[in-house]
Amino acid sequence: MISKSTIDQVFETARVEEVIGDFVQLKKAGSNFKGLSPFSDERSPSFMVSPVKQIWKDFSSGKGGNAVTFLMEHEHFTYPEAIKYLAKKYNIEIEETEQTDEQKQAANERESLYLVNEFAKDYFERVLFKTDAGQAIGLSYFKERGFTNETIKAFNLGYCLDEWQAFTDEALKKGYLLDNLEKTGLTIVKPDKKFDRFKGRVIFPIHSMSGRVLGFGGRILTTDKKAAKYLNSPESEVYHKSKILYGIYHAKQAIAKEDNCYLVEGYTDVIQFHQTGIKNVVASSGTALTPEQIRLVNRLTKNITVLFDGDAAGIRASLRGIDLILEQGMNVKVCTFPEGEDPDSFAKQNTLEELQAYLNEASQDFIQFKASLLIAEAKNDPIKKAETIRDIVNSISKIPDQIKKEIYIQECSRIMDISEDVLFSTLAQINKKDIQEAAKTYKAQQKSFEVVKAEKEAKKVDLQYELERKIIEILLLYGTESEDFEDLVLKETEDGDLDLEPVIHKAKVFEKIYLDLQEDEMQFSNPNFKSLYYTIIDTLHQEPDFSTKNFVNKLDPELASDVTTILMNDERYRLHDWQRNNIIPKDKKHSIAQLVTQTILTLRCYLIDKKVAEYQNDTLQADSNTRSILEDVKDYVGLKMLLSRKLGKVVSG
Repeated sequence: MISKSTIDQVFETARVEEVIGDFVQLKKAGSNFKGLSPFSDERSPSFMVSPVKQIWKDFSSGKGGNAVTFLMEHEHFTYPEAIKYLAKKYNIEIEETEQTDEQKQAANERESLYLVNEFAKDYFERVLFKTDAGQAIGLSYFKERGFTNETIKAFNLGYCLDEWQAFTDEALKKGYLLDNLEKTGLTIVKPDKKFDRFKGRVIFPIHSMSGRVLGFGGRILTTDKKAAKYLNSPESEVYHKSKILYGIYHAKQAIAKEDNCYLVEGYTDVIQFHQTGIKNVVASSGTALTPEQIRLVNRLTKNITVLFDGDAAGIRASLRGIDLILEQGMNVKVCTFPEGEDPDSFAKQNTLEELQAYLNEASQDFIQFKASLLIAEAKNDPIKKAETIRDIVNSISKIPDQIKKEIYIQECSRIMDISEDVLFSTLAQINKKDIQEAAKTYKAQQKSFEVVKAEKEAKKVDLQYELERKIIEILLLYGTESEDFEDLVLKETEDGDLDLEPVIHKAKVFEKIYLDLQEDEMQFSNPNFKSLYYTIIDTLHQEPDFSTKNFVNKLDPELASDVTTILMNDERYRLHDWQRNNIIPKDKKHSIAQLVTQTILTLRCYLIDKKVAEYQNDTLQADSNTRSILEDVKDYVGLKMLLSRKLGKVVSG
């Protein structure tokens, strides 16, 4: 159980823009920050962060909240885990009680798997540093690779004893379930036996972007030809190898800062670069690059430099990954190392300055690299040269940006000594084929949508919902503001008629709204808005220094999400940068009193219309009270006319 004072300190210290900035590349947009949604595949930013309000909103998925809810949504943390993560990030001491066996078993499956992985990471580290076998075999191997103790600990490297079930026995002894050990792949369970998957291997924990242990990679140290050199955890509820990059946790801040990401192949490539001083590096861990992995980097930077060793066959096989990167709208460079060298060995043999200089000088734009590689293969064969040109144009066709496409076509024309017209014609053929394929897919999808389309009706605007939502927004943004309100009070004229007379009085916004709603005995129809309304009014009465940040932090997740959506709604229009087109959205701050009065009056008029409609329905079903009902209707219609006059005055003012 985490103490309330610790939780309060975490909320007070954590900055939402800093927390999210570890996962998403944020760019300044006025007083806010914007970026690509981490919850959907998009190329135009719809993700907004407000440092002033200390909240975020993703307009593509509808998600929103504070720093804690972001971690819960993005990293699937529980609330306590999110608090612990932030405490660690901001060096806040947090009191933790060790989990009992009952608590471990009570945790849900996903969390149980994370707990098992965390235990395994600590166990393998302890074996590496604290046992004779670990030091003699595992630690010696890492030292031979040139890794320092500091680097080994930074990446949580470890060793699994060369015994059949040493790890499994220890985990079971500590209360972890065999079922969860099997699901993570740490233990292989057979009908007649069980044994450790990573027996006799050095261990490379694989972290999520937030630092959670998702799985492991293990390298064998013997020359057993039957055993795989590297062995990874199998797919599980928490580990999906196509969606994670090795080293992303250690590299994310450097990637955003340097605005570039180096992509390598293996674990040791990442670690050696990191130790040398280049930290913006990640690895695909020997798997073919996937769109999900590219999107991880895309959140942090638009620039990727792919690093290849001198193996020509390996380079040729990896070109498909470059096309995938281009499809995501990213900028790609390629750097190859001298024959016989790889990123690990090259970084080990050179200083930081020498490595940086080489990367800067040897990195080529993808088209220059691909052209030089394919031309060398084609040599003087005209057929192969034609295939090479088509291959390059095919890569260019993957680029979504039209300007970039044209620039690359011009570059290809220069390098390959062929006219731009021919290249543009080839590009058009490829695009036409792609369009035709897309059209076929679209037509097939349309057939399945026809029934749904026919049944779908135009969505009606729920005016009462929108007005109630607007009242909550006004309370959150301007509740404590003092304004001069003009009320038009009903007065009887000399002729005995009712008329409206203006009266000016100063009041706080929340007091004005509360009294007006009380006067008319108006009730919120939406249960969430009703709950929020009374919570906000109560808080504003008790806290003169009302803060939306503190208020959101105290709400339950569902209400907090509603509040975030309301607070960030106006910000979505700032994503389009309308000011550049001389379209200036009106600032509500200049007319708060007018906004309050107009909203309350509109709600009153709406409720009167609703009441009149109910009475008119009653006259169709009742005879005895028809006269009385008609008189009530007349009174309501008269009130509606007076309110409409009042509303007209507010609008025109």
